[in-house]
Amino acid sequence: MNKFLLKALVLASVNIAVFADAQFRTRNRMDKLEDFDQQTFSWGFYLNGNKLDYRIVLNPRYGMEGNQNLVTSKESYSFGAGLIGKWRLNDYLDLRMEPGLQFAQRQLTFNTQSNDQYAAGTLTNAPFIPVPLNEKDKVRDIKSTLVDIPVMLEFHGQRWYNSRPYIAGGVNYIVNLQSNSSSTDDNMQQIFRSTTHNFAWSVEMGIQLYFNKFKLTPGIRGTFIMNNEIVADNATTPPYWTAAMSTLQSRAVFFVLKFE
Repeated sequence: MNKFLLKALVLASVNIAVFADAQFRTRNRMDKLEDFDQQTFSWGFYLNGNKLDYRIVLNPRYGMEGNQNLVTSKESYSFGAGLIGKWRLNDYLDLRMEPGLQFAQRQLTFNTQSNDQYAAGTLTNAPFIPVPLNEKDKVRDIKSTLVDIPVMLEFHGQRWYNSRPYIAGGVNYIVNLQSNSSSTDDNMQQIFRSTTHNFAWSVEMGIQLYFNKFKLTPGIRGTFIMNNEIVADNATTPPYWTAAMSTLQSRAVFFVLKFE
């Protein structure tokens, strides 16, 4: 280890020790916002970064060839924001509603040209005329604007000076404003359709930090849609796209900063 790195580690260790002493020593320490959590109702807002992806269950006939998956998903990173409404139930439980708006753009790739082997028809699909799939046909960039309305029950521990840990869980009602579900066009016209109204479950954990004027809560949340989001292609469309998937469900991880 070179001398510069050693000095940097020593300096960082000293700074962390000083900070920890300032934060956790009990002498002459004042609790902040002492009565804040005694309010029956409280309000705030949050900002978040998100990572969204799809959970895909493939149709064994049209979505797989041997051990190869013919449909793949590419995750995306984006952002969102929302409001907080909290109802205090007792010293350890709060009921929260946090309606927000989330933005995302995911990508599905369909390497399903091999489904031409079923052109004569199957039990589940009528005969079709094969078409050559170019890059525009294979890749779907799916933009989503999601109105997310989670209702969560929060359990928190006792406050330790100016911090308090918590865990929460609940259900979400999610509206996809860019679902294209009512469109008569489908993937033959490069239109990917999904359900507009969706239901999900969520879990969250984090720590609440108290300052002089507000409470800041950094947290991690996972949200998982429960229903199948696929809107099937039209009956005359070859089984290159939605027929290759049995189930499509969004899943998301959020890093949340809440201000109350």
